[in-house]
Amino acid sequence: MIKTIYFEDNKVKYIDQTLLPGEYKLISCTDVKKLETAIKTLAIRGAPAIGVAGAYGIVLGALSYKGNSKDEFFHAIKEAENIKNARPTAVNLMWAVERMMGYFDSIKNKSIEQIKNELILEAERIRKEDAEINRKMGQYGHPLISTGDGVLTHCNAGALATSEYGTALGVIRAAVEAGKKIRVYSDETRPLLQGARLTTWELKQDGIPVTLICDNMAGISMRRGLIQKVIVGADRIAMNGDTANKIGTYQVAVLAKENNIPFYVAAPISTFDPKAKTGDGIPIEERDENEVTHIGGKRIATEGIDVFNPAFDVTPAKYISGIITEKGVLRPPYEKSIKDLYAI
Repeated sequence: MIKTIYFEDNKVKYIDQTLLPGEYKLISCTDVKKLETAIKTLAIRGAPAIGVAGAYGIVLGALSYKGNSKDEFFHAIKEAENIKNARPTAVNLMWAVERMMGYFDSIKNKSIEQIKNELILEAERIRKEDAEINRKMGQYGHPLISTGDGVLTHCNAGALATSEYGTALGVIRAAVEAGKKIRVYSDETRPLLQGARLTTWELKQDGIPVTLICDNMAGISMRRGLIQKVIVGADRIAMNGDTANKIGTYQVAVLAKENNIPFYVAAPISTFDPKAKTGDGIPIEERDENEVTHIGGKRIATEGIDVFNPAFDVTPAKYISGIITEKGVLRPPYEKSIKDLYAI
């Protein structure tokens, strides 16, 4: 199984996803600023994975201090907290950093060395919990898939987007592990081609049949009966079920509705944002225009044109057939099922 990010020998180790599929490279990082850059440049990407990275960022901030002054040590940790601002849409990053800082507040009367060790253990708990949660989502979600299904996914919500196993691809993996014969259809996912570069790479590693399609081929694939289910991940979910995911997800959901195809979201509870009542409350990151005008460092668009490059869009809850979580599959009306989820 692919391990996207983990902690070993006081270093954060992660796969540089900007190099895939051409090169598999494991990076060792001891600097929280470099880890923040890795998140910003998408070397580490996917909401759960950058949550784990954020937790490890607090650890690196703590380990960077070599002195005996608690004030200076606390300052180093507070500085590391800035990693939570590396990407604004994926709420898991803020959730993990805030959890680490809350834990730090509960142990700050201990010695510097004890605090360092405790923070490492808490970050490791977050990573291990993520892996366990993904497998639970797979178990709850795979009954939604039947042998013979064509399953469309958008972007990469697999092991590479988490610590291991995956959210949307975790459901697909669980279906295959249960003996179901399926085929995955992977949207290429412009502008950075995470579906083409990452999802197809992952599935090929696992021997799961996959067909790559361009983003504008989803409609004809559905119309021709190639697609029976759609499963995607999420970067933030509002309390009414509106879901932010990689740009292009919204149009896939509309096409699925038009063609009477169930559209599912797979996401851990940490992806829900209690502060966002609807999708209008979800901030949408806008990224550099070069991601649209260039591919592989080569310009493909006319010089001097205006570019609009939102990294995410919001799919209204009315298009979502179910939300797969580690506690079960939520169904509409989401205002009630999400509220009930928090009461568990």
